[in-house]
Amino acid sequence: MTLPKSKLLKYFILGIISVLIASVWFRKEKPQKSPRDYTAIQAEGIIRVTTEYNSIGYYTNGDSISGFHYELINAFAKQKGLKAEITPEMSFEKRLQGLSDGTFDMIASGIQATSEFKDSLLLTTPIFLSKQILVQRKAIKGDSTYIRNQLDLAGKTLHVIKGSPSILRIQNLGNEIGDTIYVKEIDKYGPEQLLAMVAHGDIKYAVCNEDIARAAIDSFPQLDINTKISFTQFYSWAVSKQSPALLDTLNAWLKTFSKSKEFQHIYHKYYGKQH
Repeated sequence: MTLPKSKLLKYFILGIISVLIASVWFRKEKPQKSPRDYTAIQAEGIIRVTTEYNSIGYYTNGDSISGFHYELINAFAKQKGLKAEITPEMSFEKRLQGLSDGTFDMIASGIQATSEFKDSLLLTTPIFLSKQILVQRKAIKGDSTYIRNQLDLAGKTLHVIKGSPSILRIQNLGNEIGDTIYVKEIDKYGPEQLLAMVAHGDIKYAVCNEDIARAAIDSFPQLDINTKISFTQFYSWAVSKQSPALLDTLNAWLKTFSKSKEFQHIYHKYYGKQH
């Protein structure tokens, strides 16, 4: 028996609806990632870490990978019998998102131990000290754009990495000097790219961590990085609020490892030349 065209169309539409409902149902039922704690990491034998690509923390040199955070992560993983999967990510926001959704177990780059981050993350024992500095071109005679102190920042526009912790500090600094300091967030670039943009005259001012700026300054002799934006602060690694055992494990390891000759060698390899 041949079905009327109207009924065929009806069944065809119902079939499409059924497929759509099923696809939505299975998509909803698909388990979502969530932050892991140390037991789950041990069970898989892999710790997933994200860090920033720069000349201090993590960088490639030919066929090899180097960096302060890179070496520390691998030292931790080796001692704990884990494999470290390290993903460099330039965007600070994406590093935070990856930690939140379980893509990464840890952020191994300098995160300031501020009250804001203590509310949203679990921060390890401080690993190093640094501060935020202004990046600008060196002063030349008659140059009215050169910033000599923080009061001169009134009305100026400072460029920072999108989502950077520097934004809050700049806002607070504006309150301290009683004037507005404008912030422009730069997406897809890291601090060293900001240094290059200032050096080449694409932007006038940028803010980044002093340790990164000092590591790159030899490549940009036209730059000045002597104006402070913040006081010296502690910087730590971060894990999810849902990973307290991982935090305890990292802290116990850091407490012991930071006293070792291996740590001193790694630290002076990357930071010793700056002092």
